Amino acid sequence: MSRVHNFCAGPCTLPVEVLEEVQTEFLDFRGSGMSLVELSHRSAEYDDVHEAALKLFRDVFEVPEDFEILFLQGGATLLFSLVPMNLLGDGERAGYVRSGTWGKGAVRDAAFHGDVYVAWDGEPHGFTRMPRDDDLDVHAGTRYLHVTSNETIEGIRMAAFPSVDVPIVGDMSSDYVSRPIPWERFDLVYGGTQKNLGPAGLAVVLVRKEALVERQLGSYLRFDRHAEGRSLMNTPPMFAIYLMGKVLGWIRGLGGVRAMEERARRRSSMVYGAIEESGGFYRSPVDPTDRSLMNIVFRTPTDELDAAFLKGAEAEGLMNLKGHRSVGGMRASIYNAMTDEGVDALVEHMRGFREANT
Repeated sequence: MSRVHNFCAGPCTLPVEVLEEVQTEFLDFRGSGMSLVELSHRSAEYDDVHEAALKLFRDVFEVPEDFEILFLQGGATLLFSLVPMNLLGDGERAGYVRSGTWGKGAVRDAAFHGDVYVAWDGEPHGFTRMPRDDDLDVHAGTRYLHVTSNETIEGIRMAAFPSVDVPIVGDMSSDYVSRPIPWERFDLVYGGTQKNLGPAGLAVVLVRKEALVERQLGSYLRFDRHAEGRSLMNTPPMFAIYLMGKVLGWIRGLGGVRAMEERARRRSSMVYGAIEESGGFYRSPVDPTDRSLMNIVFRTPTDELDAAFLKGAEAEGLMNLKGHRSVGGMRASIYNAMTDEGVDALVEHMRGFREANT
């Protein structure tokens, strides 16, 4: 078996030991004579998987008991619409932080479903930083403030969550379960699992119980209905939930969310260190205060050198380092399951390429 170092921004790299365990269970899940993907979602075997995943998510991410955990099909983009549909009542409005590509998407889609406004716009700053508390313009009567904790494409991170007088809603897709959060400030947290926790096709919503309100919506669109049905109102994305549960168990074995935060700081600092020590050969446009610990964006002096860097990286088994098409350059996504060896290999390639081209 030959494994490359996969720096893809999503779907993410996963722990090899988890993939190997899944491989051993795939054809005959726990003596059922069937694969898990063939089992009924009402079976005892799957019910154990489902309940274990719910418990692990609560334990590992330190989710308080007054929050419901919902497993939904789709990803964060679907939640851009579901959040205002479920949280905004008649006459209520919400503020949005327009911090980058995904913050822009959130406010754009929310506007179809409620009265929303931009509480801060990062575009005049080139989407290179996050707002400080005194930058935010939160209007009176605001139901919630929506933030994107980490902008995957621009490589910026909300290092500290806002201290505001309204509940926060957070899209944490690209740094889910990689940092503890102040739950008392939040009414809802959501994200797709395909960055840090498992395969694509599953989103996890954490919603304060008192925020669950009956809305005149189709059944699947209602958070309260999913909470009542333990996310089993319809056939859930069973395999994605099963695999996420395995990854959550792996995270718990390493020390939980706080260990993931320390791991992210340590590994990202190695790559940022290689940028800083390069004397300007590598450059990152992001304000150092707001640098992402998950998605590190950088460039060389020219587009030609960027292309050569990427070609050399692939030859060394460092894959998917090309930056998003909207910004170019390079992007190293160092999610929870990226190995230390992968980060070491990237830093070594960065130093060797710089020495060969200066």
